[in-house]
Amino acid sequence: MVEPGERKAGMAGAEPGELIARARAGDGEAWGQLYQQYAPAIYRFCRRALPTREDAEDATMEIFIKLREKLSQYDPSRPFRAWLYKVAANHCWDLLRRRRLRQDLETEEADALPLAHPAPSQIEQLLDRHTSLEVRRALERLPARARMALVLRYFAEMSYEEIADTLGIRRNFVGVVLLRARHQLREQLEGSRMPRELRAGGMA
Repeated sequence: MVEPGERKAGMAGAEPGELIARARAGDGEAWGQLYQQYAPAIYRFCRRALPTREDAEDATMEIFIKLREKLSQYDPSRPFRAWLYKVAANHCWDLLRRRRLRQDLETEEADALPLAHPAPSQIEQLLDRHTSLEVRRALERLPARARMALVLRYFAEMSYEEIADTLGIRRNFVGVVLLRARHQLREQLEGSRMPRELRAGGMA
């Protein structure tokens, strides 16, 4: 679920091992380069996960403050990108929980699932037919947990285990959340196209 032309934008290429090592040693210039390289992608992640642009801007700054404080805890044997997104995901989800936007687990019954739902591959095809703005607006209209689950799975490319850990749910419940979230996203995206099609047919 990556916007067209933006696959791994700002995070492609080799791991910046030298910059990380220098930044961990207290090199401010190296940290500045890491910020310039990764901040745009983290902002895009936050923009999809959080309700407003202001929230995303504030969260991006707060996340990088946390990252600098936690840099000594980073394990160089693991991908830096994955660690970066993990810190960002935890921060965004904490924000949503504090604002009481998190849904009650008790209301998330498996038997409430729709009878028809899109497969993950169909979601990719669906997104290719919509603009970045339409996708973002559709995500904004989803419940907090559904939105976050989709962002974690398709934008941050997290595993079910990582999503479960971030959202504080059972691993075997992640599939249920994603199933419903994909259905809700499809409804929002398909609905967003209807006015345009009606106008094209002369029915304003």
